[in-house]
Parts: sequence; C-alpha cells; structure tokens
Amino acid sequence: MTKPTAMDDGWWLAVLFAHDDAGIMEAEEFAPRSGPPPVPPLFVMGPALAGALSGLILEEGGRQQIRLALPASADERRPWRQPLVLRMAIRWEPMRAATMRPTELAQAALHAFRRALVAAGSPS
Repeated sequence: MTKPTAMDDGWWLAVLFAHDDAGIMEAEEFAPRSGPPPVPPLFVMGPALAGALSGLILEEGGRQQIRLALPASADERRPWRQPLVLRMAIRWEPMRAATMRPTELAQAALHAFRRALVAAGSPS
C-alpha cells in the first residue's frame, strides 16, 4: 500500500496492490480455480472489502463513503486480466477514526484488501 493521503474534505486516499517477487500480480491470479467470473473483479472484491471495513466507513445519505477503482483491462472481454492495483478513497466514520492511529486505519484497509482477495478466489 502506498502512504495514505488525508484530504481536507475528509477523504483518505491510498493505492493498494498485490505483488510477488516477479512484480505486480494480475487480478486473474486471485480468481477461483474454475476460472474468473464473467463480472469485473470489483464486483466480487468491492463488497468484500467494504464489508470488512463495516463500522469504520462513514455513511452519508444511506451510502457508504468508499470509492474503489482498478485500472481498465486491455481486453474488455477478459476483465480479470489487469494489474491488481486498487485505488481507494474512503471517508472514515469520525468517532471511530478519532480513536485510532493513522497506522491502525492503514492496517484495517490492508486487512480488508486481503479479505477481498480471498473472497475473489472463493467459488460463488
């Protein structure tokens, strides 16, 4: 994960990525063994990541204040063939965030990312 940036408007920005000794891994490496689902990776990973951060994300107007984006796949027919570099913007729930150090918030984000990767590989 890159060093997070806290914006004046309350958004917390970071880039999370999966890598091994060869470099940045592709999302396809985290797909179920039976093959990647027909939906883009964020359709699988997004809910798992947000669920893992449940209670820490600010809700406004009934919507969780989290935004996730992966780079576009070079082949739209194979959305899982793309680098696993996730841009994350989140507004933390103020009372919970006030009781946590910045490193604890970053650890929570990393833990949620790991859970999302595991969820991606689970058969649906």
